Amino acid sequence: MKENLIIAIDGFSSTGKSSMSKIIAKKLNYTHIDSGAMYRAVTLYAFQQNYIENQTINIPLLIAHLNEIKIEFKQDSSSQKNHTYLNGVDVEQEIRAMKISKMVSPISEIPAVRDYCVALQQKMGENGGIVMDGRDIGTTVFPNADIKIFITASPEIRAKRRFLEYQQQGKEIALEEVFANVKERDYIDSHREYSPLRKADDAIEVDNSNLNLEETVDKVMEIVQSKM
Repeated sequence: MKENLIIAIDGFSSTGKSSMSKIIAKKLNYTHIDSGAMYRAVTLYAFQQNYIENQTINIPLLIAHLNEIKIEFKQDSSSQKNHTYLNGVDVEQEIRAMKISKMVSPISEIPAVRDYCVALQQKMGENGGIVMDGRDIGTTVFPNADIKIFITASPEIRAKRRFLEYQQQGKEIALEEVFANVKERDYIDSHREYSPLRKADDAIEVDNSNLNLEETVDKVMEIVQSKM
């Protein structure tokens, strides 16, 4: 098997895909690409430009200005983790806000937005040696990925995880609101007409409802190593 593999990790929101993918990439000395962060960055840009008002997106205006959006990943010197940069500015914290979470699924179902992000993702991963996580990596971005993993967990478990993250960040938000957001994103992501969230036929499913991050990493690494 070739040395620089493409590892696609898809799944539902709040399954810990990104955290797990970062650790796996580090273990393999691969580059980690968080595709979800790209859609969050586009969503933040839409807010910055007032293309979103009362949860309504001015789609034609956003599409007309997609070419003004530059998204990069750079390693933070203190944390040694990749941060998301939008037009040269570190927006890693901003893109994790609840207002972004509420609008990222509607933004990401816009075909032109998906085309823009998919092209960027494919460019980033064209030489292999990557672990990329998202919703459609194994089905649309890299349908011929060397290894495909699909992560799932119950909505209740995922909502509790996200709720604890917000608490740790000092953000006050009701568990019920987080749970409603998780369920809404699941529905939108799975039912959008263009590149919906689904398990690729050749992907290996991992349910981490009863696994912590370390256990999930171990489980996925077993799969990766067996394929390598």
